Amino acid sequence: MRRKCMLLAATALTGLATTARAEIAFSPVPFAADDAARRAVIATDSAQINGQVVPLAFHAFLNSGDQLGDNVFGQLLTADGKAITGAVSANPDFTSLLVKGNRLFAVTHFEEAPAALYLTELKSDAAGNLIALSTRPIDTSALGGIWQPCAGSVTPWGTHLGSEEYPDNARATEEAKGVNDLVEDTAPMARYWGLDPATMTVDQFRAVFNPYRYGFATEVSVSDAGDPAVIKHFGMGRISMELAMVLPDLKTVYLSNDGTNTDLYRFVADKAGDLSSGQLFALKWVQSDDKAGGAAKVEWVDLGHSTDTSIAAAIAKGVKFSDIFETASFEEDGSCPEGFGASNGDGSLECLKVKPGMDEVASRLETTRYASLKGASTEFRKMEGQAYDPATNRLYVAMTEIGKGMTDADKKADLVGRNDIRLPKNGCGAVYEMQLGDDFAGTGIRAVVTGKPKEYGAGTPEAGNTCDIDGIASPDNLTFIPGQNTLIIAEDTEDGHRNDVVWAMDMASGKLTRILSTPYGAEATSVDYYRDVLGHGYLMAVVQHPFGETDMDQMKSPDEAKARVGFIGPFPALN
Repeated sequence: MRRKCMLLAATALTGLATTARAEIAFSPVPFAADDAARRAVIATDSAQINGQVVPLAFHAFLNSGDQLGDNVFGQLLTADGKAITGAVSANPDFTSLLVKGNRLFAVTHFEEAPAALYLTELKSDAAGNLIALSTRPIDTSALGGIWQPCAGSVTPWGTHLGSEEYPDNARATEEAKGVNDLVEDTAPMARYWGLDPATMTVDQFRAVFNPYRYGFATEVSVSDAGDPAVIKHFGMGRISMELAMVLPDLKTVYLSNDGTNTDLYRFVADKAGDLSSGQLFALKWVQSDDKAGGAAKVEWVDLGHSTDTSIAAAIAKGVKFSDIFETASFEEDGSCPEGFGASNGDGSLECLKVKPGMDEVASRLETTRYASLKGASTEFRKMEGQAYDPATNRLYVAMTEIGKGMTDADKKADLVGRNDIRLPKNGCGAVYEMQLGDDFAGTGIRAVVTGKPKEYGAGTPEAGNTCDIDGIASPDNLTFIPGQNTLIIAEDTEDGHRNDVVWAMDMASGKLTRILSTPYGAEATSVDYYRDVLGHGYLMAVVQHPFGETDMDQMKSPDEAKARVGFIGPFPALN
């Protein structure tokens, strides 16, 4: 499975919602039971909102490879702005909608290394349909480029908050003897500086590549004149960033962490609306139940305070893994030598010791390793998107699968004496609900919906699906429709469901309604509900890399492989 990737409504949240619940019911999309349905984008055609029927459809306003003016949407570029030959990405992920006065912009990031950011100006016609007027790449060369951005959100102050997933293992790159020793997906980043990954030496690569420049929340603002600016928030921590999401106090940010042996983080900024400095915490799971996805009390491990400025300075000085940690081998009993702590962060079992004076740097540049040393529950597997319900003050987090360190079965993922999460394996995944306190710190967590493994007979329309077709499979991106008590769940699965879909879940009844079905090999990304954008509502949706993960042999035309960036809607504006 290509390692993928979520979201917050663009409407600014300034407090907990007090409005009464409206009612929304989507017309269902049928299971894709034949070839024609499996190669199509099929969306719900209507919803009932407070008894009124609203016609809906999926509308794409840009496809990967589309040319508008002089620019090709999704073209990957070098640091000096030259096109990388043959590199037009079909991996757009999170696309935000940003209103500036009476102008509307979309920021789209492409999940690649090197990545691409595109700024598109849109217009809305009388019916609320969005039409692309222009698109252009956003220059990120001052940051050394962007690395594999996955999910994202819109901040309450109207900026695009992106992510950088699966950053390079700095220890592996420092110790590499040759290019073949680099972690998978690292070498292609060389194209950003005009190097050929097939012919370069590892020393040439290390001369231009610093692994500690990637793995952060990336904030994109757009000026009133329509000009973009990009910054990275080094002080929030470096992880396999799936999603950074700001809560209504404008200070608390939850950071989900994709991969193996990861954790959930809570950052509390010093000042509202300013993410440049603050305190970082890592979740500790204190299990209370292992049934139906499990439940736990939540505790928080303090990882200390830091700022963008101080961490940027360390990166600029060229700090290396060996400057931060001493290393040692495990003893025969699985323990570490005296003075060393055990870490299983990001799937690497290591004995580490933070060097004197390096705790702050370790907490932000090796966040998951450091959190593991401090006793946090770095055992989660493919933690994905998040969503927030302001009416109940609950956070929702998707887990593509319950496996590896989340189970008792994989001893290579757990440390001796450390096994916080002990759940039965479920390859179909789950969505968790975390109750927050008045300070927006989580207090308890439980699964609210899990996928159901199921076998289907050969030759049946359902053959090839390993999860119940009427339930979730590998949940990834999430969004919540405020006031309607409805959670939207988008999938990233290969064999769980042959066609990835988007579900609407009524949180009162638990009922799931299929509202979008994507083509063979595609992933459904960027679901994000906007209550009021210039008088209309939108459920953003991206159909990423059709025929790109599975069923490549089914493609009949190259046009079928183009990604679609668009929305389900338009909805009436909802207050």
